[in-house]
Amino acid sequence: MNKLKRVLLVLLGLITLVVFAAFIFLNSLTPTYEGEKEMVAISDTVQVYFDSYGIPHIYAANEEDAMRALGYVHAQDRLWQMELLRRAGSGRLSEVFGEITLETDKFFLSLGIDDHNEEALANLDSNHPSAILANAYLDGINQFIEDGPTPIEFYLTGLEKQKFVLKDVYNAVAYMGFTFNKGARDIVNTNLLKVLDSSYTNELFANDPSKEIKIPVYRDSSVVALEAIQRRIASALDNLPIPEIYGSNSWVLAPEKTATGKVLFENDPHIAQAQPSVWYEAHLVTPNYEKYGYYLAGVPFPLLSHDRKMVHGFTMLANDDTNFYYEEQHPNDTTLYRFKDEWRKFEYVNKTIQVKDVGAIDFQYRKTHHGPIVNANHANRTRVEGERLVSMYWLFTQFENRLVQGLYGLNHASDMQEFSKFLPNIHAPGLNVMYGDAEGNIAWWGTAKLYQMPDSTSTKFILDGANGDNEPVTYLSFGHNPKSINPPASYVYSANNQPDSTAGMYVPGYFANSSRRAGRIIDLMEAKKEGWTMDDMKRMVNDITLRTATDRIASFLKDMEIEGLSTEQLAYLDVLKAWDGSFDLKSVGGLFFEKMGQNLHRNIFADEFSSKEEYLSYTVQLKLRKVFDNPESIWWDDVTTKDIKENRTQIVTRSFKDTWEQLTKELGGDHTNWTWDKAHYLEHDHPMGRVASLKKYFTVGPFPSSGTSGTLNNQGFRTMADGRYKVSSIPSTRRIVDFSDIENSISILPTGQSGNPLSKHYKDQAEMFVNGEFRKMMMNEEEIKSTSPHLLIFSPKK
Repeated sequence: MNKLKRVLLVLLGLITLVVFAAFIFLNSLTPTYEGEKEMVAISDTVQVYFDSYGIPHIYAANEEDAMRALGYVHAQDRLWQMELLRRAGSGRLSEVFGEITLETDKFFLSLGIDDHNEEALANLDSNHPSAILANAYLDGINQFIEDGPTPIEFYLTGLEKQKFVLKDVYNAVAYMGFTFNKGARDIVNTNLLKVLDSSYTNELFANDPSKEIKIPVYRDSSVVALEAIQRRIASALDNLPIPEIYGSNSWVLAPEKTATGKVLFENDPHIAQAQPSVWYEAHLVTPNYEKYGYYLAGVPFPLLSHDRKMVHGFTMLANDDTNFYYEEQHPNDTTLYRFKDEWRKFEYVNKTIQVKDVGAIDFQYRKTHHGPIVNANHANRTRVEGERLVSMYWLFTQFENRLVQGLYGLNHASDMQEFSKFLPNIHAPGLNVMYGDAEGNIAWWGTAKLYQMPDSTSTKFILDGANGDNEPVTYLSFGHNPKSINPPASYVYSANNQPDSTAGMYVPGYFANSSRRAGRIIDLMEAKKEGWTMDDMKRMVNDITLRTATDRIASFLKDMEIEGLSTEQLAYLDVLKAWDGSFDLKSVGGLFFEKMGQNLHRNIFADEFSSKEEYLSYTVQLKLRKVFDNPESIWWDDVTTKDIKENRTQIVTRSFKDTWEQLTKELGGDHTNWTWDKAHYLEHDHPMGRVASLKKYFTVGPFPSSGTSGTLNNQGFRTMADGRYKVSSIPSTRRIVDFSDIENSISILPTGQSGNPLSKHYKDQAEMFVNGEFRKMMMNEEEIKSTSPHLLIFSPKK
């Protein structure tokens, strides 16, 4: 017995040692927020105060020293995110994730991002301040790689850390640019023309920009083959382990409209939910420079920022900067393609992709002058019979990448006039640049390289690339871009909706439904003509009223046949009539509205397609609003009922009954329990969380979430197998800057400042975010130094 006790005591001791060793090891991987470190190449001591949310406030003698410190602290919280972002655009994700991202790598390699940026760097002036500061930032990242702890994701994937170079910055920025791009819808549109009769498609594609709510301009002066392409692009983007950018809101109020007589500014870019948060916040202070910025992983200059003089932010312009072309291959020589009256040589590009657990895989793609061939771009691929080659023209790779220089300029401009001079550097992606300053100026610019096409040429479909009749006629100078500077309305805004006409045309693109977010912004702005406060801005950015919901519900009920409905169903109609269109957690109308909308969509559109899968592949273009208000639309008839011609009343009534049955099955028969919080939830997914055993350590949430797709608090979702709605896109930050009290401006991140799951700042803002709360963006030096719990000092290496 004593022997057994001794054995048990020894085992207990060993277990204790293992647990203690594991604790020590994991603790060694946490970011360092205090103490003193030596840093190579800095000229003087740098102090980094980390506030209570882990945001660094960097005080340095000069900007180069500040950038080196920024690179270090950014890397210790976000090195894994930096690693993924630089790999995405350059086609190197398979080294980490294996074959699951192989098609993704092939797709991004064929875009030519890496090669295009190689050319840009060859022309870069290494003595330009943007290059000097970018390299200082990279020095800081690389010092962390050299002597800092290895993030746990590197241990889990077996990936070796590698130093960062300037091309990694360019590739990260280019990846961001592509996520703004929605041009692949051209393929969906073209395919629909082949799948459906024109009597169906004419209604879907009818588009009159003049009838949309527009951002006002104000100046102070083959079917199978196409489905394969569509699936390939969708598959490539679905496997990205980092989020895509979807849309955004922003509004800026002039002094005439605010209670304090100073500019109020709001910006909330909408990005796919993910963990870590997209943005890293940092505050840099030197004797000649101060900026509070939001940084992408591995990018030295903030995309969103403010100081005591000015503020700027971005939303997605949503212009069409991608065109697809049918290419005509020579009938006897596959190395040639036709353009006008000549046969040109394809350009062949050979690449090798390193795939984890597999090894090197050779990859070849072809290019025309338009761009890469997107449906036959890897060796030994079996072509679909009758398949036509399709190339992709992407504006980003047609012109030199000067986005990094542009970001440098925007963040170093001294006034609005100087700020505007750097905007032409942003040729792609197209952005709405929102601006305000302490002098009382407000502005919006649509930045993009705009171009004109031949008359009657629509860029919403695949174009004929061989005849030469569908090439851009001219590229417009930046002076023709839409803008609004200090307009009479005393506010500017953007919600990814159509800008008003400029240069004699409407900017072509895939713009958001203007009757929702854009319309709601205008309603709220016009309802309160003046006297706006910070509290008003808070309420507006968290607004969860879907502008079109009550009118749509009224239309549903007006068109329904109530005969045959049960007593409970008739009573519920009164509940829906009384609903105000708000998607709060306990909303009793929101869930039924969304479910009925989905069922109505299916009952209108699905019968025209050969399978559920085919129907779902076209939902991006099958817009309910295009059909619903036309009672004579051909879409109302259910083609599967041969001897009956259905009308709007029958389909709406069927959809109501389908929804009632669905919710009864999912949530029970008590309709008072059919509340929004039962179905709509936010979960921040980490790439490591795809492994079931690791999910609880890396993924943040779930949380019941208010708002829906199209509310100002935009919470777009996808429907899960269990019928619940998982939020798929969110405000990546909510940010309000008040020039009457700049040091008390506010923001929030969806989860936290750190991407390290062992940091206390990994998810310390998550509940605040879902509750619509804010925290201060601290700028007062005395307050920062007296309240920050941690100080990290970098001293010159001896």
